Amino acid sequence: MASALERDEQAPVDQPDTEKKSAANLLDEYVSGMPRAQHAIDALAGWNTALPPNIGVVAGNVALYNDPRILWGIEQMGSLAGKRVLELGPLEASHTYMLEQRKPAVLHAIEANRLSFLRCLVVKELLGLHIAKFFLGDFMTWLETRPETYDFIVASGVLYHMEDPASLLEAMAKRTKSVLIWTHYVSDAAMPKGDPRRQVFVGEPEIIERNGMKLRQYRRSYWGAWKDKSFCGGMHDLHRWLEKDDIIAYLKHLGFDDVRITMDEPNHQNGPSFLVFARQTTAPA
Repeated sequence: MASALERDEQAPVDQPDTEKKSAANLLDEYVSGMPRAQHAIDALAGWNTALPPNIGVVAGNVALYNDPRILWGIEQMGSLAGKRVLELGPLEASHTYMLEQRKPAVLHAIEANRLSFLRCLVVKELLGLHIAKFFLGDFMTWLETRPETYDFIVASGVLYHMEDPASLLEAMAKRTKSVLIWTHYVSDAAMPKGDPRRQVFVGEPEIIERNGMKLRQYRRSYWGAWKDKSFCGGMHDLHRWLEKDDIIAYLKHLGFDDVRITMDEPNHQNGPSFLVFARQTTAPA
């Protein structure tokens, strides 16, 4: 007796009109037509970034696949060939793509947002990434519990989304001697009281003490922005920004004695921002 599959294969090519109409009513989770790259993009909502033009797809609007911030960071770091690299919050793998082109031996990228993680996997397939490995989960847990150390940690766009940003700086200092950080910061000079960019802050500044140093934190809310599929913030609604001077001072306090700053944008529409490369050049005392 023929199996159900064999019976289907033996069915006549010409089907009744009613069956043809039924086949046309495609189930929601299926894609008809020739397989192509755009189908993979369209399978996930909320894209923020664009892919290189040669891929021939329409995704997000922000072109980060040749980001000058990452180019500068690599220039400060030097060759990544054969190095161990960790990327925190890869978003949609544009920076991962840039890092992989430098041929590191290891490239780990940790993303906590489920949709962003899946978009990273789509980009990995479309761009043919083979060194990068993506992990879904909390990079703080990874940094605090895994034994690995890295030659270079890239933390672009994550510090200001942290519930406890000082802890991230501390955790990175234990896992690497070289970091690249792009972040927003607080500055009364660049963003004085009354500046509309302060409207999302909640309450008064908090003064905390970490490792014998006092830091000023400013609580901030997303005010429901996380409901959008394209949301790319942090894991907690209440997150904290640090003051620019405190970030620099705490990096030095943690042993990063070589601190280089560029692309300082006090008038950035979302809040003052800057790019920092920091390196430990001497052994801890």
